[in-house]
Amino acid sequence: MKKVLAILLAILMIATLAACGNGGGGGSDDKGFVGIAMPTQSSPRWVNDGANLVAQLEELGYRTILQYGEDVVADQIAQIEDMIVQGVDFLVIASIDGSALGGVLAQAAEADITVIAYDRLIMDTADISFYTTFDNFAVGVMQANSLLLGLGINDGATGPFNIELFGGSPDDNNAFFFYDGAMSVLEPLIEDGTLVVQSGQVGMQQVGTLGWAAETAQSRMEDLLNAFYADQRLDAVLSPYDGISLGILSALRGAGYGSEQDWPVVSGQDATRAGVQSIIDGEQFATVFKDTRDLAAATVRIIEAITNGTEPPINNTTDYNNNVFYVPSYLLDIVHVDATNWEVELIDTGYWTLDDFNLS
Repeated sequence: MKKVLAILLAILMIATLAACGNGGGGGSDDKGFVGIAMPTQSSPRWVNDGANLVAQLEELGYRTILQYGEDVVADQIAQIEDMIVQGVDFLVIASIDGSALGGVLAQAAEADITVIAYDRLIMDTADISFYTTFDNFAVGVMQANSLLLGLGINDGATGPFNIELFGGSPDDNNAFFFYDGAMSVLEPLIEDGTLVVQSGQVGMQQVGTLGWAAETAQSRMEDLLNAFYADQRLDAVLSPYDGISLGILSALRGAGYGSEQDWPVVSGQDATRAGVQSIIDGEQFATVFKDTRDLAAATVRIIEAITNGTEPPINNTTDYNNNVFYVPSYLLDIVHVDATNWEVELIDTGYWTLDDFNLS
């Protein structure tokens, strides 16, 4: 009887894994098997990305396996290795460290697996086929322009305005595109004195935020406020991501901004629930909305084209060099969101609902 129970439990565990999108396979294997490696469940953005990919692929008849590396590079590599062993036909990878996957992707190439870099470019390897993302340089340009809008520079304000700069995680290639795009707008204004970086901290080596961590951004912002803004106002902060913005805003709140004096103009990205709530509350000024449903759909279209033996949809072959070659890419559009249009862009499109926010 014990042996029978053990066998039944084993069968039950296998069936459970087969139905589970995070760790096991789901959907039909009639059209193909897709492994999806996401960086972390700690960010709602990546949870949504994984869910969107699974839903869209399984609706078309693909079998999927979804894994989250929880920002541990070795774990993501092990998960990808396991997907290769399980016999996936495609790998969709949002990398934790874009330069750390060369070895495991060589294994994928030997198994004739098509690899699609998802939102984060995978570096230093020839063993990827495509890249789906948003126009990352344009994201930085939009973030910088949101600061100019909030400061009134577009309406003739001349400053000088004090500004501090924050970058994304240096192990994410996108962070450099965001920063470079922003500085293409801000640098001329820094050079002519319209904007003043009182700390003097510029360049990704000084302003990068490892792991995109809010706590790291908060600590650095506190240090900047104590060292450079004890007797003067900070007018604007370039932030590349809503999570970093929330850390920055927490430090600013502790220094009396939002109560004793108005908030600085703070940018953001990803239209996270917390970031949008902050905009509604009059704290964060703006965010860059990237509809991850569309990113999933673009990735699925590439997989469908390969499955059907047709030409994959690509709209960029000249901008994303991973230090080995220019990776064929599909870039999606982005949207500026602030207090004036968040309902139109986020609620009317079904990305969020009004019930997701406190409007009182």
